[in-house]
Formats: sequence, structure tokens, C-alpha cells
Amino acid sequence: MSEVQQMMQDLGRRAKTAAASLAYAPAAQKTAALMAAADAVIAAQSKIIEANKLDIVFGREKGLSDAMLDRLMLDPARIEAMAEGLRDVAQQEDPVGRILEEWERPNGLSIQKVATPLGVIGVIYESRPNVTADAGALCLKSGNAVILRGGSESHHSTAAIHACLAQGLVAAGLPKEAIQTVPTRDRAAVAALLTMTDYIDVVVPRGGKGLVGLVQREARVPVFAHLEGIVHIYIDAAADLAKTLDVVLNSKTRRTGICGAAECLLIHQDVVDTIGFEVVQALIKAGVEVRAGAGVDGFSGTQVASAEDWGKEYLSSIIAAKSVVDMEAAIAHIRQFGSDHTDCIMTEDNTAKQRFFAQVDSAILMHNASTQFADGGEFGMGAEIGIATGKMHARGPVGAAQLTSFKYLVSGDGAVRR
Repeated sequence: MSEVQQMMQDLGRRAKTAAASLAYAPAAQKTAALMAAADAVIAAQSKIIEANKLDIVFGREKGLSDAMLDRLMLDPARIEAMAEGLRDVAQQEDPVGRILEEWERPNGLSIQKVATPLGVIGVIYESRPNVTADAGALCLKSGNAVILRGGSESHHSTAAIHACLAQGLVAAGLPKEAIQTVPTRDRAAVAALLTMTDYIDVVVPRGGKGLVGLVQREARVPVFAHLEGIVHIYIDAAADLAKTLDVVLNSKTRRTGICGAAECLLIHQDVVDTIGFEVVQALIKAGVEVRAGAGVDGFSGTQVASAEDWGKEYLSSIIAAKSVVDMEAAIAHIRQFGSDHTDCIMTEDNTAKQRFFAQVDSAILMHNASTQFADGGEFGMGAEIGIATGKMHARGPVGAAQLTSFKYLVSGDGAVRR
């Protein structure tokens, strides 16, 4: 067994032991740990920023794009938001022990279906160091131990944030092994994590297509897949111009490097020369490169789209756009090129909205709202561990409640089966 494999086995053993304690830890104790961690993050702001500067230098040397560097960068506002996210998760209702269903049987049995922790969760992520806090908080809140493996580019930031989480655990009297990080950039650690069936109950990959594909191919434990965000906005014939301008611009430009950023516009042919033209020109004015397909390629300032521009996650100031004959064509395009993450319709026609909601099978569907709301925090979950695009167990934003399983509690009064 290699040194890295031995290290990972040790992390797994510690996590499994911690998970056994967390499974019945009082809600107040978990809340106290998260509140103390939030205070520690604020107190360590300067240390976190200094660590992050090292990662930014590493990221530039590695050739990360401006959008990816933005995902990596931490400043006082983002650190404050990180602490606030910890507090938000802390103040939510404890998901462990919730009675999901209960019923009585004619044979005298009383049955309850009750939420329980999953056990030990492995989280593998890229770039965004705030995931360290979000994932650690959500796993702790749901009574799970977690092993965090941040990207090589966020190595120093991850360590600094993890130190604050550990401080919170110790302050609340919980095992610090409840939240652990992989202390090496060696990729062999990821390979080891994916095969630790004796210790890991589920793996959550959060990153690009390459990372998620690797995890899905190599994992021997269950996976909550967080695929790339190939996010479409369909502008219907009954769309409102003012709302559409606001929503599209926010969806694309607020932060281009997040998975909820819009990457493709589909414009009904009846409004392509009116609403469509205004939206495209507004995007260009905002500094967005518009790669135009049929019906849009004649607009001034656009670039001609290639076949590779459909179904692409740019994570930068680029968007693809084309005209479609009707909603049916828009839905067909989304089915062919989408990633089942988030898609949006702009319309004032309720029938069109309901049809879009019924026929598009993405984890999140928006109507007249920015796709940048595709976020667990915005859904009231406090934070998210990722956007699950699969259809098993968890789908959409994965918060604390989604990180639980269940068990059945059956009571009788001397009942016997005949």
C-alpha cells in the first residue's frame, strides 16, 4: 500500500468513527459548532486572504482563465458571505430525526419513516474555496462526517478555511475528524477516495465535465453527480421586453464563471427581430461575445457560431444564440444539447410556461427569473454542496436535508405474524 493510500485509509477510519458520534449528536451541539466556525472565519479573515493570494499566484501560473480566477478569489465580502452561509445553515431546522411518514397497520404495528445521516461523504471539488465551508457545514448539519478534497489551485485557501471549521467543532465538543481535508495535491488521493467502499458512503464531485466524468467512471461508491451547467434561456413569442432584458443580462453577466450562468439563448422567430435584437445588442454592449446561429447571425457585432458552440459551457463572457421556429424546437434543442441542470423560459403566456415546465426535464426550471438563482442559498437551504443533475436520491440543489437517508421504526404491543 502506497503512502497516499495509507493516508486516505487513515482519514476514512477517522471519519467513520466520527460519523458514529455525529449520527446522534444533539441539534444544539451541531448548531454551536457552525456558529463558532463562522466566528472563526471572520477572525481569520486576513489569514484566509493571505492563503488565497498564494492560490491566485498558483492559478495564474497554471493558466486559469479570468473567470476561473474569479471563482478562486476570496475578498472580505466573500469571506463575510461564507461566514453568513455557515450561520444560515446553523439556524436551519435539523434534518436528522425528521418523521417523513407515519402510519398504523391493521395488525397493530405503528410505523415511522425517519430521516437519518448517510454516514461519511467524500466531496471532490475544483477552484471555489468557499465550497470547503458550504460542504463542511451541510455535512455536519445532516450528521455526516466528510472528507473534503479541494482542487490543487485552492490548496492553501482550503486549508485555512478548514482550520476554522475544525476550531468550531472543538469548541462545541464534537470530534474534529467530523470534517477532514485531504492534505496533498497528489491525484492518487482522489483515486483512493473513490474506491474506499469500507469508509465512504457517497461521493459528491463538484467541478467541470472532466472531473465529474472521472468520478463517474472510477468510483466504486455511489455518486451524486453535479454536471456542467449548459444553461438555456428560451425567449417565447409572448415574452416581455423589459423583463427579458433584465433577466438575460443578469443570467449571463452577474458572474460568468458559475454553473448557473446562461450559456445559450433560443429566441422564438416571431420576436427575433424585436426582443431578440434588443437583447443581443444589450449583451454586446455589456461586453459579451455573442456567437450567433440562424436568425441571429445577421445582427451587427455578433460572431458566427460553429457546431461546437451548441452544448458548450463557456464560464466566460460568451453566449450562443439562435432563432427557433417555436417552443417545440426550443425544447428539442435543450434535450439535445442541455445538461439537465437549469433552463429558463421568458413568457407572459401561462400555458407556454406550464408546457415548458412539463416537457423540459432539467433539475431546475425557471420562469421569468435569472438562472443565477440556481443556488441552494437562494433556495433557502443556507448553502449547497452542489446541483445534482441525476435522478436518484437527490436532484437540484443539495442541501442538508438531501444529505440524509431514512430508516423505519416499527413498534408493536407483543405483535406476532400469523
